Amino acid sequence: MGFEKGSLSFRIFFAQRDFVEGDIEKFAAAALPPLNTLAEEEIHGWVASRHILDRNITEETAYLGGYLRLTLTQAKKVVPTSLLQAETAVEEVATMEAEEKQYLNQQARSEIKKQVKERLLPDMPPQLKGIDFVFDERSHMIYCTATSEKQLDAFVLSLMQTTGVIAEVADPASIAAKSAHIDVENWSPASFSDEMEDGMVDGTAGREFLMWLWYCSEKRGGLANIPEVGETAYGVEGPLTFVMEGKGAHEITLRKGEPMLSPETKTALLGGKKLKKAKVQFVRGEEAWAFTFDADEFVFRSLKLPQTETFDRVGKFQERMVLLEAFREMFFHLYGEFIKERDDSKAWKETKASMRKWVGDRPTSA
Repeated sequence: MGFEKGSLSFRIFFAQRDFVEGDIEKFAAAALPPLNTLAEEEIHGWVASRHILDRNITEETAYLGGYLRLTLTQAKKVVPTSLLQAETAVEEVATMEAEEKQYLNQQARSEIKKQVKERLLPDMPPQLKGIDFVFDERSHMIYCTATSEKQLDAFVLSLMQTTGVIAEVADPASIAAKSAHIDVENWSPASFSDEMEDGMVDGTAGREFLMWLWYCSEKRGGLANIPEVGETAYGVEGPLTFVMEGKGAHEITLRKGEPMLSPETKTALLGGKKLKKAKVQFVRGEEAWAFTFDADEFVFRSLKLPQTETFDRVGKFQERMVLLEAFREMFFHLYGEFIKERDDSKAWKETKASMRKWVGDRPTSA
């Protein structure tokens, strides 16, 4: 499971309230039903962290290293497409031979396919998917592997129905509102190209933040002294995904060669496109956090944490959570610096002018 080892893809949530003792009983009552109850409809429920079918949820199993650590498991039986097509074809041929027909109409073929699916489904092994989450009561934050919209809706709804706890996505608007009482919806889009006026471009707070982070990493030294973390270096790397809503090709991803110095990158920036997705790296001393950042969704993908020093399951998990919390502190601090600067009209006017010059003077490789 993702939080225990390997790279992480996740979102961060604000928990409306902390989880309390009675919530564990609620999770246990909503545990994943036994798989032998699985029919055609999907079943889902909570499991403990030892494995994806650990239905025994107690105070002891629900917590790992002092953190609430559970998984929303989804189980469903599915007939593989290739098998369904093959078995359906067999039945169609048999039906045509028995009825001495040269072809079957669409209604007959649909009915055969339905019958084949109903026949095969009970013998199919269940497919299991898990949405992992960890709650850190010190920061009151939830880390969850719900990266798609479907997973997000399933997690938030199931958590609320089970415990009454509302999980609010930590996105550009919610972080700004909670940390600095700033409404990012009041910002007008900013152009970072001298060839495009502000009113000619679109924009989101997330994209502008990623552009600002890229600019700061190259023109302001890429260093930040972060409380509780220390001096942190940061940088933006390729692949780079640029986007601008409107007519024509509004999204472009540059992967090959040196995307940071490619002529296509400068062309995209001068044309008003903004950075939507890129690889970002935070470095503290010899420790590095590398991840791909989706600026629209505030989703962190393939985050590689620094190496841990312990090998036992609990100790390693605790170390990884400390490193994950340090990562959150780094990210929130940098975003906090951005929103303060962005909300200061005088400071932002100067920054925007500097960013336009940075774009215009950008070197390109031959």
